[in-house]
Amino acid sequence: MIAEFRDRLEYTPISNDEPIHDHQICVSVRKRPLNRKETGRKEVDVITTPSKDHCIIHEPKLKVDLTKYLDNQTFRFDYVFDENSTNEIVYKYTARPLIATIFEGGMATCFAYGQTGSGKTHTMGGDFSGKGNQDCSRGIYGMATRDVFKLQSSPKYKKDILVSCSFFEIYSGKVFDLLNKKQKLRVLEDGKGQVQVVNLKEESVENVNEVLELIAIGNQVRTSGTTSANQHSSRSHAVFQIILRKAKVKKVHGKFSLIDLAGNERGADTSSSDRNTRMEGAEINKSLLALKECIRALGRNGAHLPFRASTLTKVLRDSFIGSNSKTCMIAMISPGNSCCEHTLNTLRYADRVKELGPSATDSRPVSNGDHPMEVKNPDLALLATNMDGEVSSEMLTLHEAMNHLQDMEEQTVDEHKSFLDDMESLMKKFNSLYERANQVDYDVEDYVRNLESLIEQSQSKLGKLKGVAHDFHKELQQEEQISKTIKNKRPPVS
Repeated sequence: MIAEFRDRLEYTPISNDEPIHDHQICVSVRKRPLNRKETGRKEVDVITTPSKDHCIIHEPKLKVDLTKYLDNQTFRFDYVFDENSTNEIVYKYTARPLIATIFEGGMATCFAYGQTGSGKTHTMGGDFSGKGNQDCSRGIYGMATRDVFKLQSSPKYKKDILVSCSFFEIYSGKVFDLLNKKQKLRVLEDGKGQVQVVNLKEESVENVNEVLELIAIGNQVRTSGTTSANQHSSRSHAVFQIILRKAKVKKVHGKFSLIDLAGNERGADTSSSDRNTRMEGAEINKSLLALKECIRALGRNGAHLPFRASTLTKVLRDSFIGSNSKTCMIAMISPGNSCCEHTLNTLRYADRVKELGPSATDSRPVSNGDHPMEVKNPDLALLATNMDGEVSSEMLTLHEAMNHLQDMEEQTVDEHKSFLDDMESLMKKFNSLYERANQVDYDVEDYVRNLESLIEQSQSKLGKLKGVAHDFHKELQQEEQISKTIKNKRPPVS
C-alpha cells in the first residue's frame, strides 16, 4: 500500500542549492535510513519525504471489519531531510545560519530532538566507526566550531573576540560538568533574574582541534542508561556551548548552545521502572514540554517565558529572550514501522514548536487557563494550561512531586555537608579534651562539663540532620504512591 501511494507522488527532495531563509525559529526534520536490525526484522519504511518541506507518515491501522488501511498524515516544516542527506547539508540549513547571530551579539541555540536511536548524537557529535569511536569533526559541534574560528579570523573580529567553550549535561534535573570530572554544579538565580551555573568550567580555545578534544572528553563521560529502545541510550541532555567574549572587558558578546537532547520515549520506559529511572524519565518529559513552550514564547515577543519549569530551560534562559535570539530544532525520526508511535509523537512535538502545518492551522482547543489541581510552581502550571491533552493531572502531580523531591534532596545533601563540617570541628575539640584528660593534674570537673557540652552539641547537630533525612524519606514514600496512580497510564496521543 505504501509503495502504491509513493508511486503517485512527485519527488523534489532538498538539494544543496536551496535558498537559506532567515528564521528566528527554524524547525526541521531528519529521517535516518533503516538500520541493519530493522532490515533484518523486515521492517517497513513508513516515512515518505516527497519535498524539501513536507513529510508523510503512513500509520498502519485496522478497520472494524479488520480490513487493513493506511492513515497518511502530512506534516510541514521549514526543512525536511531524507535518508540520503549528510550531516553537512543538515548543518548548512539549520545551525550554520546562526553563526553570524552570535558575532552580532545575539544568542543562538540548536536542539537535536527525537527518540533514542534516531540519530541525534550522530548529527550533533559526528560519524561513528568501530566500537564507540566518533569522528567529532563530522558533526554539527565540529562544523559550527570551524565556522566560528573562520569568522573570528576575519579582519572585523580578529583582535576583538575571544572564543571559549563549556560542556555540561543535565541528568534528572542535576547539572554535571563534562569538562571537570563530572563535578556536580548548582544553578542559581540572582536578584536581577540572571541564571548562573556556579563553577562551570569554561575553557579558552584558539583552534578547531582544541575544541574537538574537549568534545571528545565530554562525550566519553556522558551519562548513559538502558531503555527498551537502546541499551546504550543517552538519558541526559548534553549542552555544548561556544562563548564569544569581548577581548578587553571579557564580557559575553554572544553564545551558541548546541543541545543533544535525551531520548523522548514515554510510557513504559518511565512509569514502570524503579525510582531513579522513573525520576529521570519524568524530568526528561517535563524539560521537553518546558522547552517547547519557551521556544514558542520566543516566537511570540512579550509572551511569558516559563523557564523555571525545568533545569534545562533555566540554564538556557538567556537564549530565549531578546529580538536577537534565534533557535533551530532538528527533529530526528526513525523510519521503521516498530517506531511509528514514537515517530508520530516526535513529528507532533516539532509541529507544535512552530505550527506551520499543511494549512497552517491548529485544531487543538484553546485552554481557558484552568486546571483541576493547584500547582505551586507557576511556570509548571502554565505548561498545563497551554497543553490540553498533553499533560494529565496525574502527570502534573508527579512533576510537582519531583520538583519538591529535587529541592528536598538538595536540602538534605547540604545539611549532610554542614553536619560533616561541624563534626570535623567538634572532633578536634573532643580530641583536645581527651588529651587534657591524660595529663597528670587535669581538672576533672571542667573535663566532664566540657565533655557533656560537646556531646549535647553533637546530638543537636545529629538530631537536625535526622529530622531533614526523615522528612526527605517521607517525601520519597509519597512520590512512590503518586507514581502508582499513573503506573499503567500512558500520556494520551493527541
